[in-house]
Amino acid sequence: MIRTGLANLPLHRGKAPPWLVAKMLELGKAIFSVMVLEYGEEEILRRFSDPFWFQCLSCILGYDWHSSGTTTVTLGVLKSFLNPAEHGLAVVGGKGSISRRAPDEIEKIAASLNLSEVNVKRLKRVSRLTAKVDNAAIQDGFQLYHHSMIISRKNWAVIQQGMDKINLYARRYHWFSKHAVNLVAEPHTGIISDVIRSQVLDMSAKESEQCRKTSLDLVKDNPIHLKKIFNSLRNAAQTALTDFLISPPKIQILNMPSRIDWDALNQAYEIQPNCYEDLLLVKGVGPGAVRALALISQLIWGASPSWKDPAKFSFAHGGKDGVPYPVNRSLMEKSANLLKNIVEEAKINKKDKLNMLKRLSDFIKPVGEE
Repeated sequence: MIRTGLANLPLHRGKAPPWLVAKMLELGKAIFSVMVLEYGEEEILRRFSDPFWFQCLSCILGYDWHSSGTTTVTLGVLKSFLNPAEHGLAVVGGKGSISRRAPDEIEKIAASLNLSEVNVKRLKRVSRLTAKVDNAAIQDGFQLYHHSMIISRKNWAVIQQGMDKINLYARRYHWFSKHAVNLVAEPHTGIISDVIRSQVLDMSAKESEQCRKTSLDLVKDNPIHLKKIFNSLRNAAQTALTDFLISPPKIQILNMPSRIDWDALNQAYEIQPNCYEDLLLVKGVGPGAVRALALISQLIWGASPSWKDPAKFSFAHGGKDGVPYPVNRSLMEKSANLLKNIVEEAKINKKDKLNMLKRLSDFIKPVGEE
């Protein structure tokens, strides 16, 4: 699996007004009627996995492009009108408690998309696993609160969002099935964030491969041994912990979680998971267990995970000063031009077309340009 991007967006409280949602529905239907004819549902799915294209889409539909509502409102609107009969697509999941309904909603749309029982089971697994990866395998300080899955007869895309409750910024994650190789190994192809953090545990990184293997080996051993190691490391002084290292780390991230779910690790031991994906899917294996296993792997066996934030691009601060990284303007403009052509062909009135194109133009305007 390749994750194609994430975006950092500030929290704007409140709800989208009914008049705006109604207008977004009207414009969205017009846009997607053209897209299905011109590109087909599989290409639309690929576009959903592109954070630049999704941001452009949200912009032309009329929502504030730099708000966290870009994700929740836009996907909520899309869910209300995308359907298998007309578009070959369906959206499941959503914000808050609705996100947890995704597996049940996959069951409900199975017949309309002609999905086999095997495919339904696979999609449910993907839904759970993508959430586990972004919530536990990548520990960037953003707690997931939105999970949407866009499904066709053959492929799928996942868009989900997490919130940092301290600074009230959101981070958005994109996934696409056609690039699937391994759901827990190098899943990102493009990452967009306003906040780059110096210390992020990323168990999905290529550099974490040996740490993933060691973590898996640890849970296959008797949990009594693992608990003994965990307690000895957690209770040790910071300076004493370095004695366990084969080589000193470049950054000191040696704090063990205060607690982990030992019942979950006991269950993992009984299951004997075949791969790291299976380990993540064990109920109760969350950020604490993932972090503890990663730190033990690093401190005892020298199998270091990646501590680098996987974010690579920025919407808000790229362009002129390139902080934290430059905006990929060619990708952004390519996405914008495609949507411009679609808007021109959509059967909507001239005023709506002009407003949509103006919003799109404002979005791709270089930083500092008046």
